[in-house]
Amino acid sequence: MTTISTPAPSFTFEGVVRLTRIGTSYVIFTIVIGFAALNTGNNALYIGLTFMLGSLLLSGVASKGGLKHLEVAAKETAEAWAGQPADIQLLIRNRSAIWNVRDVVIASHNLAEPVLISILRSREEVTVAVPMIFQKRGRVELSAIDLYTRYPFGLFLKKRRVRLRGELVVFPRLIDNEFDVRAFRPASGDQTAANRVGPGSEIHSLRDYVRGDSLRHVHWKKSASLGRWIMKQTDQEAAHTVHVVIDPYRPARSSDDEFERMISAATTFVRESLLRGFDVILQLPRLTLRSKDAQGGHSMFRALALLEAAHEPIDQVAEPESIVFSLDRRVS
Repeated sequence: MTTISTPAPSFTFEGVVRLTRIGTSYVIFTIVIGFAALNTGNNALYIGLTFMLGSLLLSGVASKGGLKHLEVAAKETAEAWAGQPADIQLLIRNRSAIWNVRDVVIASHNLAEPVLISILRSREEVTVAVPMIFQKRGRVELSAIDLYTRYPFGLFLKKRRVRLRGELVVFPRLIDNEFDVRAFRPASGDQTAANRVGPGSEIHSLRDYVRGDSLRHVHWKKSASLGRWIMKQTDQEAAHTVHVVIDPYRPARSSDDEFERMISAATTFVRESLLRGFDVILQLPRLTLRSKDAQGGHSMFRALALLEAAHEPIDQVAEPESIVFSLDRRVS
C-alpha cells in the first residue's frame, strides 16, 4: 500500500501577513532613510521617506482589499480515490469593483501542490482544477482553503482562509502491487467452478433480483410462487459473473488497519474484475449491487467507501462459488 504524503509548501504560515525578503530589506531601508531625515533635516529625504511609507500603506490596502473580495466554491468533483490526486473544480470569483488581484496562490494540506492564478480581474470569475489528495476513504467535507498573494509590490505575503461548502465521497485506496486473491476463498466449492464455458441456454442457477438485472431473465413461475423476482442465470452468464461478498465484521483481535486493507483488497478486486469485462455482483449487509463495467461500478465503490466496521457478526447468505472478503476466519 502506497501512501502519498503532502508536505506543506515552504511559503505557508499561520497568521495573516508576513514580510518577504524584499519587504524586509525595504522596511530596513525605510528606517535608515527615516533616521537620516531626522538627523539632517533634508527635505529630499523627507519626501523620499513619505513616498516609501506611502508605498507600504498602499501595498497593505491593495492586498487586503483584493483578497477579502474573493469567493471560492467547489463546483465539480472528479472521482476521488484515497492516496491518489483528484481534480477538484473550484469556482473563484472576484467581487471587487476596484481591485485586480495578481499572483494568487491556492494552498491547503489536502492539495498535492499549490496552484497559481496569475490574475483575477475585478468582477471576474474563473474555474480552476486543483489536485487534492485524501488519505482516508469515506465522506470528506471540504471546509477551507488558504489564499496567498504578494500583490501589488511583493513586500508582504498576505493570507486569507476561505471557507468552502461541499463534500465528496473518497473511494477506498487501491492496491497497486499484486495481491494474493487466494487469501479470500470462495464460500464453497471450487473457486474456478463458475468459470466454465456453457452454451448460454441451460439454466445454471437461480438467484434474487439485483438492481441492474434485465427483466428478460426473470423466472416467472418461481417468482410467482415466492412472491419476489427470481432471476435465471445461464451457464454462459455464470462464466462471466463474479459474485463478491463483503463481511464487515471486525473481530476484536483485528486492527483498523487490517480492516482498511481488507476493504482496499476488495475494492481492487472488484475494479480489476470490471476492467476485465466481468459482470460483478457485490453483496453487502442489506445491500446488493450489480455492474457490468468500471463506469457503472461507481455505486459499488461509493458503497465500499462508506462501509463501516461491524463489532458483531452479521449473517449473510453467500451463494456457492462467491468470493468472500472477511477478517473472520470462521467464515467458510
